[in-house]
Amino acid sequence: MMKTLLNAADIAARVPHHSTMCLLHALHESSDTHVLCSAISHRTADNPLRSASGLLACNAIEYAAQAMALHGAMSAPADGPPPRGGRLASVRGVKLHTQRLDTIDGALLVHVERVAGDAGQAMYQFALRDEQQQMLVQGRATVLLSPP
Repeated sequence: MMKTLLNAADIAARVPHHSTMCLLHALHESSDTHVLCSAISHRTADNPLRSASGLLACNAIEYAAQAMALHGAMSAPADGPPPRGGRLASVRGVKLHTQRLDTIDGALLVHVERVAGDAGQAMYQFALRDEQQQMLVQGRATVLLSPP
């Protein structure tokens, strides 16, 4: 069992997503370069991303974007200004290894790693896996940071 550093309420207090739109359930690892989170919202009937076809795998990008926002919040100095917001600018190299997320048993594991960036942007690699570490979705994303 993975250690939990933050629960869903703690995460919701740090990201701009609220209520059912806050998709992450727990933070398990955090460093200057990455976070590993879990999510169970992919199985809920009130998931705001669910369509008549279910929760399609392309929605994994939103799970990853929320983990990126959490990483930004966790990386901000405690005695400094509040973390800056950001906007997803692009996603590239996305590979969908499944069609739907709502058919996955157990939690989704959401890993994002900041691989480059500066004061105005950050580039991340992301991967969503099931609890058996089977790859579900992977790709890269660029986030444009809001001005200070």
